[in-house]
Amino acid sequence: MSEQQNQESKGWIVYPLGSRPKWPLAVLLGIQQYLTMFGATVLIPFIIGGAMKLPQHQLALLISTIFFTSGLCTLIQQSPLGNRLPIVQGGTFSFLGPTFAIIGMVAAKKLTGPGPLWQIQIQEVAGAIMIASVVEIFLGYTGIMGWVKKAISPIVIGPTIAMIGLALFNIGAPWMAKNWVISLITLFALVIYSQVFSRKSKVFLLFPVLLAIATGWLCSLIGTLTGWISPDNAAYLKTELVGAASWISFKPMVPFKWGFPDLGSSTLWAGVFGMLAGYLASMIESIGDYYACARISEAPVPTGKMISRGLGAEGLGCLIAGILQTCNGTTSYSENIGSIGLTRVASRRVIRCGAVVMLIIPIVGKFGAVLATLPQPVVGSMFVGLFGLIAAVGLSNLQMVNLNNSRNLFIIGLSFFAGLSVPYQFNTMLSASATPIDWSAAGPFFQVLGNIFQAILTTGMAVTAILAMIMDNLLPGATRAERGLEVWEQEASDEAWEKAEAEWAAMKEGEMRPV
Repeated sequence: MSEQQNQESKGWIVYPLGSRPKWPLAVLLGIQQYLTMFGATVLIPFIIGGAMKLPQHQLALLISTIFFTSGLCTLIQQSPLGNRLPIVQGGTFSFLGPTFAIIGMVAAKKLTGPGPLWQIQIQEVAGAIMIASVVEIFLGYTGIMGWVKKAISPIVIGPTIAMIGLALFNIGAPWMAKNWVISLITLFALVIYSQVFSRKSKVFLLFPVLLAIATGWLCSLIGTLTGWISPDNAAYLKTELVGAASWISFKPMVPFKWGFPDLGSSTLWAGVFGMLAGYLASMIESIGDYYACARISEAPVPTGKMISRGLGAEGLGCLIAGILQTCNGTTSYSENIGSIGLTRVASRRVIRCGAVVMLIIPIVGKFGAVLATLPQPVVGSMFVGLFGLIAAVGLSNLQMVNLNNSRNLFIIGLSFFAGLSVPYQFNTMLSASATPIDWSAAGPFFQVLGNIFQAILTTGMAVTAILAMIMDNLLPGATRAERGLEVWEQEASDEAWEKAEAEWAAMKEGEMRPV
């Protein structure tokens, strides 16, 4: 077999982790990676801002701040302090529950200060995130969380990664349904660009997501200008937002822009314990993201040290998010993992370029406003295409497992179904008949315990991971080989990473790997 044939047998990635696309191309590819997470990132400040009743100009500043923080935290993850996997850092929905609890407590106690109520709420939320981040930093950099890897097998990680892809299934089609014409055009463009045109054109090979988003955005613009799309439709482009945005603003990078938190506040410390539940769910999600990112990037399995550094870097990111007052933490983003699979680009240089762009966009207000007009039907189409791919990547881990073993099938099936079903019982955002855990009447200790259980049981991926981990390590009936551990342990080693890094380093700048 020739050298080229050997490379072609490796899979679909054309720019692996250590490759170095030329700088102009790397910048464009980096922007594409970030475009896939714009919808979810914008949604978080909109949800929090609505709960706090933020004025519109303050909401715009909050959005810019969370994007700036995303770029900064991604660079930390790409440094020796992090795991250096090609994964974007951004806001997390795991923190919303504890954040709402703090907002409610501040409103109920009618806390007063030099500023309006929403300003005090921001201070209390930011303080709780900062203090609780110390726990994740400690668990990460001491290596404690790295030991969790010993309890994880492909039987555990396969359904867990698949649940990452299925976590937002209730958003994909509903967002598309807000304008089926625009969303179906976008989804059709994504399919054609990534699976048909990419075989004949380098442009479509590298930029299918960016081109599909541009197609949907352009159709929305045409519909808006011609009057076919009404102002109350989700596909309507609010071009006035671009006109109202300032050209230059450095406020997103200013620490404690809304005031320093009162560290003696009882509300803040009560919020810290609730926030720890959000951190727990976020860490479980991130471990699954690390495996998914390495798998789809055709890199070796992450080692325990990499997992520890990754979580430690996320803790540092959360501390920075608290200082900059994003009203949220930071975690690994699933969206760009799916984008790696479609674009076939997993280069660290690309992710770093995208992160630097994210440091600039919030300062150049006009450019950020253009991107913030991304319509929900377009974002919903991206979710359907990209998250479905992540689910498939998760299932691909099961090829190492003996699927003729009924014990393995039982664990996979039960953990999968529980991850889809259990959140419906406890998450009111998924089901109107859900019954959230409320132990507040039993005292402060049980209230904190209830918040922890609530955060776990409303996160489908956490339910799947914990249940699969317990059963796979306690139930008899399968050898290490049947559980896929022998193959995995060979791939998850320092030697495997050294070999891969040497192969990537041998590639010339701008060189693509044949597929």
